[in-house]
Amino acid sequence: MNKNRKLKTRLQLFAQTWNPDNVTVFEHKDGSIPEKYHNLILKEIMENSKVMRLAKYEEMDSKEKKFEYFAKGPGAYWVGEGEKIRTSKAQWLQVKMVAKKLGVIIPCSREFLHYKMSDFFEVMKPKIAEAFYKKFDNAAILNVENPFLHAVDKSVGITGNVIDGGLTYDNILALEDMLTDEDYDVNAFLSTKKNRSTLRNAHKIENGVVVESIYDRSANTLDGQPVMDMKSLDKGTIYAGDFDYMYYGIPYGMNYKISEEAQLSTLTNEDGSPVNLYEQELVALRVTMDVGFMIVKDEAFAKLTSGGLGKLTVTSIAGTKQEDTKITVTPAVTSGNSYKYKTGEMLDIPVKGQNVKGWTVWDGTSDITAVTGSEIVVAECDASYHVVNAGKATVTAKA
Repeated sequence: MNKNRKLKTRLQLFAQTWNPDNVTVFEHKDGSIPEKYHNLILKEIMENSKVMRLAKYEEMDSKEKKFEYFAKGPGAYWVGEGEKIRTSKAQWLQVKMVAKKLGVIIPCSREFLHYKMSDFFEVMKPKIAEAFYKKFDNAAILNVENPFLHAVDKSVGITGNVIDGGLTYDNILALEDMLTDEDYDVNAFLSTKKNRSTLRNAHKIENGVVVESIYDRSANTLDGQPVMDMKSLDKGTIYAGDFDYMYYGIPYGMNYKISEEAQLSTLTNEDGSPVNLYEQELVALRVTMDVGFMIVKDEAFAKLTSGGLGKLTVTSIAGTKQEDTKITVTPAVTSGNSYKYKTGEMLDIPVKGQNVKGWTVWDGTSDITAVTGSEIVVAECDASYHVVNAGKATVTAKA
């Protein structure tokens, strides 16, 4: 009886160590986020992600999911008395969605190690959610650092569904017509709050009189359809789409790990140096999740833009020293702007206005150390490190 009581006590103590209300972050530095807080974080991601609010959710229980979508329905026919009714088949197409791992790293002060896990994740919830939904939306919509085969901006590039012009009444209708003429239903627009001042003046005018306004400021709708605003979208750009042809899925839960000693190469201090957790008495929370995304009809999306990213022509030849390359860029940098660059594999061109403060500074003439066959992206940015022009090339370094 005594042994049973001791065993029971030990089991109770063991169970308590996994209760997020009784465990500090210091005692449990890695693992799965407790279910309650995992669900709250996921809820916040789904409520704020433009993609997740517009796209169709597809259940996933592994990294890959094959499913069928309804491409075309059966037809109906007029039938004379005594005639046979003709038949037609509904068209279902099979597609495969693949999930990719998305990770975020959030530095915080060392006192967070002594928070109860429940308090810790309550504080970190909005930070984790914001990092995830911004990264996911930028990839799936703008094709920025995109691991997926699809993105809205990639779709409009493939189909050529692009109108180059201002945000006028006629151009917005033309944007819709580009899709509705092909039998797609525009059920939402992607825009930015920076466009609102222009959209408020998008009127149909007859004989100098405003007959109709296409933008409803109070409801934030265009031609009766909802507008989703993205901060990272360029001013003057709007996407229209039939979002029934966009899908996403989340196969697994989130995992986390706390580090006290890492040097974070992708996060920098104000002077441009990498954040060193040990030296700066910080800790960092790393959270990962898997998410799938795909577009099954590129033709279901269109873009209206009044000016985008300027193009730089970048060339690479062997440099003076071994493993160096000489980079030439045209046109030359504008007075007051500067160059930043990065090298790697399958790099994306940044979007206009993207902040590239963390990229490497280049003076425009010095050789750059890089690997032959890799890619180099050169961005011209303003004084606030926002991209105005960009281009890329395949590296040729001296052997």
